[in-house]
Amino acid sequence: MFSFLGNIVWLIFGGILIALEYIVASILLIITIIGIPFGLQTLKLARVALWPFGTTITDSGNTLTGCLSLIMNVIWILCGGLWICLSHLCFGLFFCITIIGIPFGIQHIKLAALALTPFGKTIT
Repeated sequence: MFSFLGNIVWLIFGGILIALEYIVASILLIITIIGIPFGLQTLKLARVALWPFGTTITDSGNTLTGCLSLIMNVIWILCGGLWICLSHLCFGLFFCITIIGIPFGIQHIKLAALALTPFGKTIT
């Protein structure tokens, strides 16, 4: 019940805007052929940004794509993943100032971890 209410409050107070930003970025990346893998990762970020409470992020554990995931994560970090991560960390720290905002701050910190290295992660 808390997850549902938390997600509704999250959507009202900015979650929908964050998800729309990720979706627009994803569409722009998918338009370019070389950006398709990165566009798919921003769709993953949009999914978590839309409904963060009750979702868990785990390593996929696939050893066949381990090296490729590492290379793609390095490219991702250098091309903007670091800035996305830092923005989520700033929002997370801002929300953690108040007691009411702590759950939302935790969700932003969860998004920051995913935004730093999205390749090789699964969302359940």
